[in-house]
Amino acid sequence: MSNKLSEVQARMNGVHGLESVVGAMRGIAAARSREARSRLDGIRACARIVSAAIGDALLLIDDHASHETAAPDRDAKHDASVVIVLCAEQGFVGTFNEHVIDAALASSTAYARTEYLLLGDRGIVAATERGLNVGWSAPMITHADEVPALADRLTGVLFQRLVAGRTTRVSVIHATPNPTASVQTVEQTLLPFDYERFSGTSPATPRRNPPLINLAPQRLLSQLAEEYIFAQLCEAIMLSFAAENEARMRAMIAARTNVHDKLEALTGDFRRLRQEEITSEIVELSAGSIAADRPSKKTRPEPTRHCGNGSVPSF
Repeated sequence: MSNKLSEVQARMNGVHGLESVVGAMRGIAAARSREARSRLDGIRACARIVSAAIGDALLLIDDHASHETAAPDRDAKHDASVVIVLCAEQGFVGTFNEHVIDAALASSTAYARTEYLLLGDRGIVAATERGLNVGWSAPMITHADEVPALADRLTGVLFQRLVAGRTTRVSVIHATPNPTASVQTVEQTLLPFDYERFSGTSPATPRRNPPLINLAPQRLLSQLAEEYIFAQLCEAIMLSFAAENEARMRAMIAARTNVHDKLEALTGDFRRLRQEEITSEIVELSAGSIAADRPSKKTRPEPTRHCGNGSVPSF
C-alpha cells in the first residue's frame, strides 16, 4: 500500500510541474501574439507610403506604357505558379499546419505546374505527406524582430524564380488571427502586379512640389512594385506568426484543462489509498490491543506416581 501511495504522490508532483510548463508556454504565446499585432500598424503604414509612391510614378508614364508594366496574358496550361505557404515553426499548435496546407492544395488548380515555397519546419512533414512539390523551404520566425530579414530573403528567392522561369502567378497563403477556435486562412495574389489599383492613390493634378526623380520612370515603378511586395510579405509573415501563437494559446488552454482533470483524478486516488492505509493501520492496532487484553490460560501440572517414599514422574 505504501508503494502505491508514494507512486501516486510522485505522479502528482509530475503533473504539478507539467501544469507550470503549460502556464508558461501559454504566457509566452500570448505575449508574442500581442507583440505581432502591435507591429502590424507600422507595416501597413509603410505599405500605404509605397502605394502612394506607385501612384505618383504612374503619373510619369503614359497609359500605353503603364499597361505594359503588367504581366502579359499567357496560356495557363503551359505556365507555372508559385505558392508561398506559411506554416508554424514550433509545435503545440493543433491542426494549424494541416489547415494551411489544405488551403495551399486547393489553390493554383488551373496551372500546369505549381511550386510551393514553404516556411516553417513543422509544416514540412505535413506537406510531404500530402504530396506538395516543395521547391524551397526555410524556418519560420520565432520572434517579431525577424520578420524583415525573412521577408527580404523570401523576396530574393521569389524574384530569382521569376527571372529564371515562366512563372506567371505568385500567391501567398497564410493564417490570420481568429478569435474563434478554428484556423482561418487567406490567399493573397502578389503577381501579376495590378498597377491599376494604385492609379487613384495620388491626386489627379500634379503637385506643386513634385518629387525629384533620379531613375527612369519604368525602372522606378518596377522597384516600387518590388518594395510593395516586400511589405505584403512582411504583413503576411506577421499575421501568420500571430495566428500561430494564438493556436498555441488554445492548445495550452486545452492542455491545462486536461492537466486539471488528471490532477483531480490523482488526488482522488491518493485520498482513497491513504484512507485504505489508515483503515488498515487501525485494524492492525485494534487486533493487537484485543490480543493483549485476553487472559492467559494456566498450564496443568503433569500427574506423578508415588513409588515408595519418593516420587517420580510417570512415563
